Amino acid sequence: MSELLTVDGGTIAYEVTGAGPLVVLAHGMGDSRASYRFVAPQLVGAGYRVAAVDLRGCGESSAGWPSYTRTDIAGDLIALVRHLGGPAVLVGHSISGGAATIAAARAPELIEGIVELGPFTRKQSIRLGDLRVRRYRSGMTRLLMTGMLGSVTWWLRYLDVAFPGRRPQDWAEQSRRMAAMLGEPGRMTAMQRMGRSTPADAGAQLPHVRCPALIIEGSLDPDWADPRAEGEAIVAAMPAGIGELAVIEGAGHYPHTQFPDETAALVLAFLTAHARA
Repeated sequence: MSELLTVDGGTIAYEVTGAGPLVVLAHGMGDSRASYRFVAPQLVGAGYRVAAVDLRGCGESSAGWPSYTRTDIAGDLIALVRHLGGPAVLVGHSISGGAATIAAARAPELIEGIVELGPFTRKQSIRLGDLRVRRYRSGMTRLLMTGMLGSVTWWLRYLDVAFPGRRPQDWAEQSRRMAAMLGEPGRMTAMQRMGRSTPADAGAQLPHVRCPALIIEGSLDPDWADPRAEGEAIVAAMPAGIGELAVIEGAGHYPHTQFPDETAALVLAFLTAHARA
């Protein structure tokens, strides 16, 4: 059952299931809270109250916003945690990984832990050697074409690379759902503007995170030539002892959808250690 939270600039849609310590799930650009459809039931079954949220511009949240930065998304997540009566553990994918970093630094009284899945949390730079990695070269080309043309077709081509090998059992349905959402007025524009936003605001907050953090990378994520090295760099930018890295072998940019059992196991171990009972 969708609920709506009004914040400055629009409305945020979310759905709460289960009872127990609060966990907020935030997806990546061009997606919706359905991204966590395989993971959320496992967290609920383990005794957590799970709030899956549609980012501004996505899913059932309103489409038109003044901006779509990680700082903006962090503000929405903080408002939701406060509304639901935190504290909470934030789980953020891709752009929402960066937003989780900012939320943790800005509202330490509300955020007791963060899990970042394939996060864009640091300013990116392309090195010549990176372009020799075919997976990375292909993913970046398809993302650039999506952003330049506002093309759903190119976005679906990117997803073909972002889900290497194993696909969700409802892959065809997922593809249709994403295409339909991005065809709604304002949705593709929102994704394009998210894609143009810099992760520098999140990177600047990494040294200020004080809660435990788990970074989960897919070993075949096409968004980086070396996903493990990216995850290690994020952990290294945090205060010593704050962050840890896990890599799911064979996963692309969507480990929570492609390898939900493995992702859920990592998240549940983190919650057992760090979520308030």
